[in-house]
Amino acid sequence: MIDHVSLKVRDFKRSRAFYDAALKPLGASALWTFDEPAPHAGYGRPPKPVFWIAEGEPASTSLHVAFAAERRADVDAFYVAAMAAGGRDNGAPGLRPDYHPDYYGAFVLDPDGVNVEAVCHQPA
Repeated sequence: MIDHVSLKVRDFKRSRAFYDAALKPLGASALWTFDEPAPHAGYGRPPKPVFWIAEGEPASTSLHVAFAAERRADVDAFYVAAMAAGGRDNGAPGLRPDYHPDYYGAFVLDPDGVNVEAVCHQPA
């Protein structure tokens, strides 16, 4: 149902470095970039970007974005990469059985304070 999601970011270069690192373990990369009218980067797996960042004033830090991970190890790698790229801990990798028994997720705040998650729904 969702075709794509787009976020405004205050510091495009900083956010680009964060998302380049954080999404790499999930198999996603910047597929399209534009400089006009403001810097944009579209992330996804080929052939189409599904997650975009664009320089501008963020509308809200209450946004939550969850990226699908195929394996729990990918969630762990996302968390490590996101933290190393300047993210702030918002929930270390682990099971969230209150969501459902196999919900394995990690939460990191991006440079603008957006709650970014990687989640795997597969059993161990």
